[in-house]
Amino acid sequence: MWKIVVGFIAFAALSLFVIMKAGDKVDMSGEKHGADAVHAPEPAASAVSAPASLPAAAASTAASK
Repeated sequence: MWKIVVGFIAFAALSLFVIMKAGDKVDMSGEKHGADAVHAPEPAASAVSAPASLPAAAASTAASK
């Protein structure tokens, strides 16, 4: 029984430590949709490689033309 109490206290202390360190930067609202969503920009495609949407066979025939 005492192990459960010690585990709870340790978990609570760790949780409070993380919350205090992060401050107001923690977002606990879950998934975002719509205007609130933050999207990372797609990496620039290199001129040498074929687009990812093309299958490998189509990409090899397009490159050989």
